[in-house]
Amino acid sequence: MNTHGEPNTKILNDFQELCRARGIPLTWQRQAVLAELRGRADHPTADRIYDAVRVEHPGISRTTVYRVLETLVDLGVVGRASHPGAAARFDAVTERHHHRLCTSCGRLEDVPPTDVHALDVDVDLPAGYTPHDYSIHFRGTCAACTSAGAPDVAKSNKEENPS
Repeated sequence: MNTHGEPNTKILNDFQELCRARGIPLTWQRQAVLAELRGRADHPTADRIYDAVRVEHPGISRTTVYRVLETLVDLGVVGRASHPGAAARFDAVTERHHHRLCTSCGRLEDVPPTDVHALDVDVDLPAGYTPHDYSIHFRGTCAACTSAGAPDVAKSNKEENPS
């Protein structure tokens, strides 16, 4: 259940098996939210997922979508991609990967692993510290915003509030 390209039937079958193994009911709400998220690569917020799911399921509540997303994260079926000062966004790719955020338009994209593996990062962790996960978030201006002349919000904020 880790890549956007897997067929939805396999994903839902794997999810059904996981729910059965963990003793968690396989509800239509969980299936609908997972199917919606698996069909996207844009790292949507919970509200965007809610808006999309309620098109086919108008009776679903916003609270239900939020709870389902938390359950899916707890199960390890989806990941939460967040960055300071912004709403949590959700990602159907659960393998370790990194992101780039456009500070002008807010677009959040996966960084191809080959790009990150080329970085020379020297990390000195304190003795006894055991990392369980890590990710790198690049903040900048995407090519579309740069060519459109969009302002770099992060740069503008720094100029207005120098530290």
